[in-house]
Amino acid sequence: MDVLLDETDRRILSDLLEDGRASVNTLAQRAGVSRATAYHRLERLRESGVVTGFRAVVDPAKLGLPITALILANVEQHSWQEARDELLRLPGLEYLAFTSGGFDLVLLVRVPDVVALRDVVLVRLHGSPLVRSTQTIFVLDESRLPFPATPELTRPTGRPPRVGTRRR
Repeated sequence: MDVLLDETDRRILSDLLEDGRASVNTLAQRAGVSRATAYHRLERLRESGVVTGFRAVVDPAKLGLPITALILANVEQHSWQEARDELLRLPGLEYLAFTSGGFDLVLLVRVPDVVALRDVVLVRLHGSPLVRSTQTIFVLDESRLPFPATPELTRPTGRPPRVGTRRR
């Protein structure tokens, strides 16, 4: 079932992205709707899968993970699903995406030191028969933005975007 996002939905989503701990009363006030309407809209956004959860944003370095690297990798094409399942168990893995272009996937890992990164790359990745090659890029500085870092959620467009899956 498709979910049409109107201006109120976009405002609630924008406010949640800014402050995931905002109360329903606060969301209602900021969106200019009643508490009941805000509650209903939030429940609909959750049930439809638009809102999938709430998380704390933490500083990895303060958790003892000061080293961040992007790893580009090529895997055996016929075993990409098996490779994905194996790579999801890598220590320090925060993000994995299959991509187009010169590499099959990109991984973002956060580790306590270069020795741990060496083990991820040389022992775990290069030790896997499913991984053909890798290229490691150290992250020297980063700016993490809330999703999305664009104005689409706060600015109405001509037609509300469709979100969700269609029944066929």
